[in-house]
Formats: sequence, structure tokens, C-alpha cells
Amino acid sequence: MEAGRPITDVYFPLSGVVSLVTTMEDGSTAEAAAVGNEGMIGVAVCLGEDSLGNVTAIQEIPGHALAMDARCFRREAARPGRFHDVVLGYTRFLIAQTMRTGACNGLHSVEERIARSLLLIRDRTAIDAFPLTQEFLSELLGVARPTVSIAAGVLARAGIIMYRRGRIRILDRAGLEEASCECYGAIQDEYRRLMPVFA
Repeated sequence: MEAGRPITDVYFPLSGVVSLVTTMEDGSTAEAAAVGNEGMIGVAVCLGEDSLGNVTAIQEIPGHALAMDARCFRREAARPGRFHDVVLGYTRFLIAQTMRTGACNGLHSVEERIARSLLLIRDRTAIDAFPLTQEFLSELLGVARPTVSIAAGVLARAGIIMYRRGRIRILDRAGLEEASCECYGAIQDEYRRLMPVFA
């Protein structure tokens, strides 16, 4: 989904990860949130929105998704019941994740933010190796590519990840959790709090 374009369908990822990326006037970007099999893309239609605003949904890790017509989604989400409760809970979680990611991007080191991002990808895909280029990672984190290269090198030298030819392999999950900032745990806690049915 591109920024400003009408939301015609809401997507429910079955696998992979989609990044919700904000683009500034100068073309710089940063990830506001990530969505995997725990969520949906286009959920804003239940709040009366017809587009993602200045946010673009980009496939971060390849995967598959189910699609639901946006009008049908809005109608079903408005009806009292389990679907309504899940949509409302996920909407709250997405807002919480976006606020946490914004604070994290401003306050924590690039190494910590890379570790957080990799852990969230791992949780959503259940795989330890996935395609992720330094260029794309720099766009998600809102930093220059050389900065990502240095930060990823720190994690690689510590034996936490292996990074080759646009592919990352997590070698030490516990070490990655230790390298991450508090935001990884906080995001997971918010999901468990707001989506207890699925946590």
C-alpha cells in the first residue's frame, strides 16, 4: 500500500513481515511499526480512514497474506463480537507499538534498535535466517547505511548475528535480547496485554 492511496483491502499476513514506513519531505524514511502474522494492514479503515496517510506499507520479509475488502472489513469490525474485539485490541496495540518505536528511534542506539527489529522479525516469522539488506535496514531505522554497517558489525563480532550478502542469521537469541533496548520487551508486553486471546 502506498502513502495517500485509498485502502481497498485489509491484509492479514500469514507469513513474512510488512513495515509501515513514514517518508519525510526530504525523502528520508523510518519505520513506524511492523506487522506480521499477529496483525493486519489497513486497520485504520475501522476508524473511518480511507488511506494510510503519509505511511507506506513495504514488504520487509517475503510472505503471504489474506485480503478482505475494506468496506466489508469496516462493516464486520463495527458489529459487536469477537472480530470487533480483535480489531479493537490490535488497533490499540498498533498505536502503542508506533509510539514506542518513535521514542526508541529517538533515544536508543542503532545497535539496540537493530537488535529490537531482528527480534520482532524472528518472533513473527519463527525463522533465524532471512533476507534483509543494509540499505533497507537503514531506511527502516532512519540512519545512513554506513551506520547500519558499523552497528551490524558490532553484533556480528560479538557472535550474535551473521550478516552476509543481504541475509541475516541470528546465532544467539539470548545475546540479541541482551543487546536490545527495553523496547522489545515493552512491545511484547503490550501485545500480551491488548491481545490476550492470542498471546
